[in-house]
Amino acid sequence: MKIPTTLKHKPVVVSENYEQVDGRYARNTDAKGLSLGLAQWNDRGKVDISAKVWRHTGEKWSRQSEELPMHRVLDLAILICRSNLYFQDAYRFPRMYDPDNTTIDRIGLQGDAMSVSVCAENPMIDNDIKLFAQALNDDGEMIGERLRILSRLLKEMGY
Repeated sequence: MKIPTTLKHKPVVVSENYEQVDGRYARNTDAKGLSLGLAQWNDRGKVDISAKVWRHTGEKWSRQSEELPMHRVLDLAILICRSNLYFQDAYRFPRMYDPDNTTIDRIGLQGDAMSVSVCAENPMIDNDIKLFAQALNDDGEMIGERLRILSRLLKEMGY
């Protein structure tokens, strides 16, 4: 499905067949495309770039399409990677986390640090963390494939 070019987000690089590769939702998703382009919130004289997931209801482009600044997409990737690494050893804790120390990591960014921790405020955390870990394990092959590709591309870029 062709991504619209007449809306506020101006696509520059697109993946118009995303519904074919949308993880467990492949071939049965409303996420029809991804794009990198000029952000819809740009003001005169200011240019930000963003990533967008384009959703289509079957009749029209959905207002639930998401647009994120590029740095937030990368921050989410960092959060995914750090969480995945944490869950490789979470079995060491009887509850899959230490209730007395819920901090997983502090990752230095821009002179400060992004905190990564188990959400102890979630009243169902003991159950939810087990469900999360199981889903992460169940999707391990699919996530691993994407992480290997990301690793290869980062290496090709010199990182």
